[in-house]
Amino acid sequence: MAGVVVITDSTASLPVERAAALGITVVPLRVVVDGDDLPDDGVTLTRADLADAMRAGATVSTSQPSAETFTEAMVAALDGGADAVVSLHISAELSGTGNTARLAAEEAARQRPGAQVHAVDTRTAAGGTGLAAIAAAEVAAAGGDVERVLAAAREVAARSRVFFVVADLHHLARGGRIGQARAFVGSALGIRPVLGIESGRIAVVETVRGAARARRRLVELAVRAAGGPGAVAPLGAAGPVRVAVHHFDSAVDAEELATMV
Repeated sequence: MAGVVVITDSTASLPVERAAALGITVVPLRVVVDGDDLPDDGVTLTRADLADAMRAGATVSTSQPSAETFTEAMVAALDGGADAVVSLHISAELSGTGNTARLAAEEAARQRPGAQVHAVDTRTAAGGTGLAAIAAAEVAAAGGDVERVLAAAREVAARSRVFFVVADLHHLARGGRIGQARAFVGSALGIRPVLGIESGRIAVVETVRGAARARRRLVELAVRAAGGPGAVAPLGAAGPVRVAVHHFDSAVDAEELATMV
């Protein structure tokens, strides 16, 4: 028996190899580039391809997977021997993906009576969701029941902190994630906000001037959140901390940032 199977969406940014090794099913969101609707699977449309398209001025938007896609993934897991499914998703404040997954979970449970299918709003995004999925999958692999898997996912998601800096605020403004005025002023004055996920939404943690200073501050905030220097509650002997470094077609910068952390 497969026990509990963990599903997440592509916003969790899990490396393909890591997801496969842990048995995590990743359902891709959709990316629309100049009218072409493509899966966010990293294969059909690579990050490099997408970055090139955006630099060239392409119109890019995202949309959530269909409920049918989620239902198929959940039912496939159950038919493959799982007795429960835990599906973890990006904050509902940022995307309707989680709500779609919830409807799909209800349909999957209807199609396979007696199965437990749970869709969870992690109230975070990117690494926050990804690390929650990893923790859940590890508990499942160790033989944990669905309640333990759910508890692990919720605990890690709640404890995670997500910080990030973007080179161009206008993409977030066009998506309605931040105000147009803030994006304009920030770009005009060279002000770089350090952003984070708070209460499920994108929030400005603080503002600094210049890209180099923003990167240094990003590292300081991450280290502090992990219990390092300046932390309100130092890590002490509580155990190791997992850190995920994300990038969008900037592998060299990401490696440098990881080294700094």
